[in-house]
Amino acid sequence: MSTEPIDGAALLDQVEAFHRRFNAFPTEAAYVAVALWDAHTHLLDCFDSTPRLAFLSPEPGSGKTRALEVCSTLVRRPMHAVNASPAALFRAVADTDGRPVVLFDEIDTVFGPKTAKDNEDLRGLLNAGHRRSGVSYRCVGDGNTQTVVAFPAYSAVALAGLGGLPDTIMARSIVIRMRRRARNERVEPYRHRIHEPQGHALRDRLALWADQVRERVDGVFPEMPEGITDRPADVWEPLLAVADAAGGAWPERARAACVELVNAVADDDRASLGVRLLTDLRDVIFPGETAVSSVEILHLLNAMEEAPWGDLDGRALTPRALSKMLREYVTAAGKPIAPRPLRIGGQVVKGYHRDDLTDAWNRYCPPPPETSVTPVTT
Repeated sequence: MSTEPIDGAALLDQVEAFHRRFNAFPTEAAYVAVALWDAHTHLLDCFDSTPRLAFLSPEPGSGKTRALEVCSTLVRRPMHAVNASPAALFRAVADTDGRPVVLFDEIDTVFGPKTAKDNEDLRGLLNAGHRRSGVSYRCVGDGNTQTVVAFPAYSAVALAGLGGLPDTIMARSIVIRMRRRARNERVEPYRHRIHEPQGHALRDRLALWADQVRERVDGVFPEMPEGITDRPADVWEPLLAVADAAGGAWPERARAACVELVNAVADDDRASLGVRLLTDLRDVIFPGETAVSSVEILHLLNAMEEAPWGDLDGRALTPRALSKMLREYVTAAGKPIAPRPLRIGGQVVKGYHRDDLTDAWNRYCPPPPETSVTPVTT
């Protein structure tokens, strides 16, 4: 085995160029993130967490499967899991010596509205496996001789599917919003017999480079861009550590990509329906108002053209659904947010008071828009 030092920055340039030959990603940041994610799979045990890489699109034919296919030639021990049972996945990722990188296509068929409840075990595995300390507990044995066994769950995972993902997985993911290629976007046809060996050659060099920089990467906590904290920092730390070890332009490019992709997820309405509700109440319903009736809130929310409230699984937002969503959050006094009797226009009605919502707005909502919103008339 050659001990000649490998130029990490040049190698990542080659990995990025390989993706560019076959993948039409939506932004420059996406190419940076995917190349770093490929490389981090060869250094997985150096990190406390591993981000899920999620290729998502609103329509088929957007290049998601091809993205996974190209990744599979570059990562360490790929495992295509579209037809794998949860039991098989539990045992595969529990093998710390032969731990695979799980590549899961058509994930929308697993977490769709009709199937999500049947796949809670898989969601639990994907959530737990984000952290190095994560385990999944299973009963092993027959009849009365069963014992509870903790299976290690830590593993790198890439997902591809239509629509979105459960919030718990989305929060642990680097999200690439794929789209169909425009007429002026060109990529090479991917030929498995020709191009897979080319990807494997890059994979082997990534493995050699990883061995050379392992001591410099192990246990390192890279400097995060301003404003990137908490879960987004956990997600991006491994990739920034890889970029810092590679050097060249990669540390700067990685941090720019981090900020861009984290902000894109924060702006995505699908990231959290509860946060979207709180934000719309703050920015659209309550400006200039101390209290608003439930009837008026529902009337205004359901009339918002660019919001989801008028069509939640085929029906408009109801008082019961509104109450259920808001009760997930609490007031400054620690009590669930709930409707209360209000005197509005000389009448007593059920509704919500600004004082009950302010603490949740401060904790969960993005900063308010700079431009003022015209207050509603209630």
